[in-house]
Formats: sequence, C-alpha cells, structure tokens
Amino acid sequence: MQAGLSVDLGGKTALVTGASSGIGAAVATAYAQNGARVVVNYPDPSQESAARSVVAAIEGQGGQATAFCADVSDEGQVEAMFEAVAREAGRLDILVNNAGIAHSSPVETLELADFQRVMNVHVIGTFLCSRAALRLMYAQEQGCIINTASQLAYIGAPAFSHYTAAKGAILSFTRSLALEVGSRDVPVNAVAPGATMTPILADVPDDVLDAIKANIPAGKIATVDDIVGSYLFLASQAARHFRGQCISPNGGDALL
Repeated sequence: MQAGLSVDLGGKTALVTGASSGIGAAVATAYAQNGARVVVNYPDPSQESAARSVVAAIEGQGGQATAFCADVSDEGQVEAMFEAVAREAGRLDILVNNAGIAHSSPVETLELADFQRVMNVHVIGTFLCSRAALRLMYAQEQGCIINTASQLAYIGAPAFSHYTAAKGAILSFTRSLALEVGSRDVPVNAVAPGATMTPILADVPDDVLDAIKANIPAGKIATVDDIVGSYLFLASQAARHFRGQCISPNGGDALL
C-alpha cells in the first residue's frame, strides 16, 4: 500500500485505534512504511485475526508493529493499553483516534443503546485515549494527536444522526484541546474523510453507492490510499504549525 507521500517518522512510536481494517489499517501501514513503530489497536477478539494480519503485513515489509486489544470506550482497557505502550516502547509520539462504528437508523426508531454505543466509541474513546496520550506526551515534551472526524459532521446525513453528532463532537473536542495545549509541542488536529471504500460501506447496496458517487465532484468514492496522505502530513514536521485544524480529503463532497 502506497500513500503517495513520504515523511520521516524514524524513531517514532504511533498508536492507531481501530486499525484492524479500513482507514486505520492503511494509516498504521503507511506510518510503518515511513519508519514508525506502530501499535495496531483492535476492539475485541473478533478482530484479532485481522489486526494480526495488519501486523504481519507490516513486518513482512520490514516494519515494526504490535497488536493490542482494547475497547476504547472502556477506561480500564484504555489505561492498560497506554501503560503497555509506555512500558514496551518508552514513549508515544503519534496518537490517531480512528476507532469508529456506524449503522443507519431514522431517529424515531433509533434505540438509546445504539445511540450511546456510537457516542461511546467515537467521543468517549477519543477523550480517553487523548487523555492517556497527553500524560506521556507532556512527560516527553513532544507528540501529536490526530482525530478522525467525517465530512458528514459538516453536511449531515439522513438516518445517521448519531454518527454525525459524534463526529461533530470530535471536531469540537479537537479545537478545544488544541487551544488547551497550544503552548506545548503537541499539535492536535483532525481529518474528516469523505465516503471511503472500507468495511463500513461493505453492506451498502450498489444503487446507494452510485447515488453517493454521483454527488462527489471527483466522480468516485475514495480508496484508503486517497485518505492516508492527510494522516502522514499531520504526523510530520511539516504540519507542526497546524493546531486545531481539520483537513478533509472528500473529493469535493463538502467544501469546508
């Protein structure tokens, strides 16, 4: 997998949540290709095989990676994961809060439990992981945090009110956290991908995909290779003056 952008991440340790597939797997792979030691987070045993396949692919290319199971919405599991990173790597330079889930439902039939689960994974997960990462990054006086939002946070989507609300919350959290840590060498930014061919879209009917594609000026739904360059840039020294920003590789679907 090639992202089309080369940056120097040698000597850095990166943790990517939700990295067993999709954008997270692509970002973890791209970071490893550019020299980082990568922790591939996955949420539960059902994703273990996929996560270990990502690790094996990275190692097969000469990179360094480990897999770690943790539900990012669970405080204890998050704390254990970051303690393991500190113990085994001694530092954390890049955190990518990418873990996410999605399903469609109109509001009148949306179950509270489903709304809460989406919020817990996206919003609580981003908070818990950022808090744990900051403790390490403050101690080493360096690091960066990159949160995954969505262009839908700006334009909305019928039957995805819970998902778009969660992504909007991530954008607000990104901006406030960036202001809070502005005097430290810890940039906090976000990426808001447009529609991307990942497992989240795997069960979407072809006619719906065609309708999504028709609304994208670029004329296509993104592949993960169209997206990962944004994460590489924000993790690089070239982006050190970016604070609280959101960049959106979306093919023109939303003009931010």
